[in-house]
Amino acid sequence: MESSATKRRGPRAVRVTLSHAERETLEGWARRRNSAQALALRARIVLGAAAGEGNTELAERLGVTRMTVAKWRTRFVVHRVDGLLDQPRPGRPRTISDEQVEEVIVRTLESTPTDATHWSTRSMAAEVGLSQTAVSRIWRAFGLQPHRVESFELSADPLFVDKVRDVVGLYLDPPERALVLCVDEKSQIQALDRTQPIFPMLPGVPERATHDYRRAGTSSLFAALDIASGRVIGSLHARHRTVEFMKFLRQVDAAVPPGLDVHLILDNYTTHKNQGGAALAGRTPPL
Repeated sequence: MESSATKRRGPRAVRVTLSHAERETLEGWARRRNSAQALALRARIVLGAAAGEGNTELAERLGVTRMTVAKWRTRFVVHRVDGLLDQPRPGRPRTISDEQVEEVIVRTLESTPTDATHWSTRSMAAEVGLSQTAVSRIWRAFGLQPHRVESFELSADPLFVDKVRDVVGLYLDPPERALVLCVDEKSQIQALDRTQPIFPMLPGVPERATHDYRRAGTSSLFAALDIASGRVIGSLHARHRTVEFMKFLRQVDAAVPPGLDVHLILDNYTTHKNQGGAALAGRTPPL
């Protein structure tokens, strides 16, 4: 009667022998942290096979199937170290050449269409003879967005650098017993109200409001942000003049504890250019 051990016996595992250079390469792949995990596993399989471990023993120790161990053992014997690397996968051959990619990039950066202010994917595709999808992929790959324009302005003030240093210094290292406030305003805020009451949100029903509204004029918001605490001092006014700005400064002065110097950081808007604000309550003049 044939024993169970004889029934389970399979083909003899291929013997693996390593050169000194191959062993160093495989050991480096197996222990290097930035190696791909699949490549590190294949290296451990070959190293174990070279140490005399069988396929079943290796599979149990590494937590893989016996077929996986046999596959990479055999591939190493045939192709050596190169056999453990991933082979190029089959797929559709490339249809867009480097010259076509370069043409799209150069035209995007150095020209504009004759009938528009900037290129679109459709107009560029018609210009270079590619599909709209191909142009879109090229733009994404090189971070090109012809439809976007960002604005900037360089100051002509000869003391601009000194002023920037003063403002940044106040933000980063404010003086002792002083309060730094960032002041700005929002004008022409439309005061709108719905013509009928708003229905509140209910389970399964969103908040509902009428499509039309009534106008109640405009309002101007003055606000001062305490950068240290995040507290905001604000007030609304019907108009946006120096008079309203002075009223707001008096409100700020009343809200600040006595004995503190106040440093206001604000822009050069015409409303702010009034000598009365500088002497308000003996405070530090605005920047």
